[in-house]
Amino acid sequence: MQAPIKSGYGMRTSAREALAGQRLDGVTAIVTGGYSGLGLETTRALSEAGATVIVPARTPDKAAQALAGMAGVEQAALDLADPASIDAFAESFLSSQRPLNILINNAAIMASPLMRDARGYEAQFSTNHLGHFQLTGRLWPALKAANGARVVALSSIGHRRSPVTLDDPHFQNRPYDKWEAYGQAKTANALFAVGLDARGKAHGVRAFAVHPGGIMTDLQRFMPEEEKRAMGWIDENGKLNAMFKTPEQGAATSVWCATSPQLDGMGGVYCEDCDVAEAVAADDARWSGVRPWAIDPAIADQLWAISEQMTGVRYP
Repeated sequence: MQAPIKSGYGMRTSAREALAGQRLDGVTAIVTGGYSGLGLETTRALSEAGATVIVPARTPDKAAQALAGMAGVEQAALDLADPASIDAFAESFLSSQRPLNILINNAAIMASPLMRDARGYEAQFSTNHLGHFQLTGRLWPALKAANGARVVALSSIGHRRSPVTLDDPHFQNRPYDKWEAYGQAKTANALFAVGLDARGKAHGVRAFAVHPGGIMTDLQRFMPEEEKRAMGWIDENGKLNAMFKTPEQGAATSVWCATSPQLDGMGGVYCEDCDVAEAVAADDARWSGVRPWAIDPAIADQLWAISEQMTGVRYP
């Protein structure tokens, strides 16, 4: 199923356009990192369509300021690098006894210097993948109760930089490279969607991986300006490359995967530009499509097993 479905949308589709006029009244969604960048635009689009959106945040003051005045938006505390914080957030949500219709695992860090969480896990793999693996597992009862839930895992074209090094994901026995670490984490996000969909579809829970496109947001906070220029993201005058999207355009594929009836009966696929992406060869030079190591079910199962070991979370 990893092939374009000719959705009629494209890279300049906005999040509002991706909703195609749908109303989401009565729908409950959680958007991690939903208070900045494309996460904020994802929250805005869902809430404007009538959904109740819970936005867990590591920096509550910043989140409160960004979300002020948005109808139907709730805020809670969550640090994806802290297992206790994840459990506390999930327990609080489950105590509300609400079904969870949409979970968008949007929060991420990118190209950071070598950092480790309290367990010694490398920060990009820990935050981007393991934190969301644990969060989704803890929220599993609410996802099952929704009878048709969708989980969206934010991946990236950065997955082309690296598969998951299953025997050393935390750079304990190899030199640290910030882009290889980011690529590995984004591959893990895509594989999580493959593994989750395989386990969830019998319970009505479908999962999708999303490459949102290039968007200049706070995600690039670890990158100096000279590095952005060297990569062609901005020119010498600081002007953004025309291939970048606006945050609202960047949020479109997440919203489309979370809500579109065009994807009914589907799951476990990697999407970009509001369509299912093309599966391409490992050595494909384009900055589009999905590489084999990010959609391989056998690798997804191996990653699932080590993720259970690392987090202590097993999906019932």
